Amino acid sequence: MRSPLSRAAPAGAALALLLGATACGNTADAASSDGSLRVVASTNVWGDVVSAVGGDRVTVDSLIDDPSADPHSFEANPRTQLAISRADVLVENGGGYDDFMTTLRENSHTSAAVVDAVDVSGKKAAAGGELNEHVWYDFPTVKKVADRIESALAKADPGGADTFRANNQAFQGKLDALISTAAGDRAAVAGAGIAITEPVPLYLTEAVGAVNKTPAEFSEAIEEGDDVSPAVLQETLDLFTGGQVEALVYNEQTSGAETEQVLKAARENGIAVVPVTETLPAGKDYLSWMQADLDAVVGALS
Repeated sequence: MRSPLSRAAPAGAALALLLGATACGNTADAASSDGSLRVVASTNVWGDVVSAVGGDRVTVDSLIDDPSADPHSFEANPRTQLAISRADVLVENGGGYDDFMTTLRENSHTSAAVVDAVDVSGKKAAAGGELNEHVWYDFPTVKKVADRIESALAKADPGGADTFRANNQAFQGKLDALISTAAGDRAAVAGAGIAITEPVPLYLTEAVGAVNKTPAEFSEAIEEGDDVSPAVLQETLDLFTGGQVEALVYNEQTSGAETEQVLKAARENGIAVVPVTETLPAGKDYLSWMQADLDAVVGALS
C-alpha cells in the first residue's frame, strides 16, 4: 500500500527553522490567546469532525485542506512542525495514509493525545489483501472516532466535558440518519455494478450494496502509483461496453493516463460518472459532503 500523505520535511530542517516559524504566527498561536484547546488534524475531514464535537472550545488546524489539490503531494514544513508541538490533541487517519504525522510527532516530542482513526475503527486487512484506509467513508467508524475525540477533548479540558458530550450526541444523531438513509437506499441499488479508479469510496458504495467490478490489479496499481498492464487496462475498459457497470465512482483529486482513459470510456458509453474526493469540498462540512456523495451514488445507480 502506498502511504499517500507520507511526505514530511526533513527532521533537521524542520527543527532548525522552528523558532523562525514561531514569529510567523498560525492558527495554533490564535488558540493560545483565547484559551481554547489546540487540535491538529491531518486532513480537514477529521478536522471538521473535531469542530463538530469541540465547538467553540477548540481551535482546529487541518494540515491538508485544499479541495483542488492532490493530497498525495502534501509536504510538511516548519510551521506544520510548530503546530504539532503546540497541540493539545492530534487526530490522524492512520493505516499508512498520513505517516507524516508520525514523523512530525516524533520530531516535536509532543505529549498530546493522539486519535488514530484506523486504530479506532478496528479494521484489519483481509488475509492476502490490503486495508482500505479511507475510513472516513465508513459511517460507523466515524461514529467511533467522534466518541474517541470527545474523550480526548474532555480529558484535556474537563470543564468542557458537558459541551463536548452534547455536541457529539448531536453529531452522532446526524450520522445515524446517514446510516439509515444508506440502509434504505440499499433496497433500490443493491447488486448494481460499479467501477472505481481507487478504493477511496468503497465503504460508502458497499453500504448501499453496490458491487465493485473493477479488477483489483487496476485499482491497486492506481493507488500505488504504478503502471497498469495493457491486459488489466483493457479488462477495466471492457466494463463500460459489456453492461457490467452502471457507474464509475472515481477520485477526482488524482489523475493519470490510465484514469483518463477509464473516464473517457465511461462517458463515451453513457455510464454515469460520480466524482469523489479525499478532502472536504469548498463550502461543505463532513455531513453535507457525505450526504451529497451518497445521493450522487444512489442517483447514478437508481
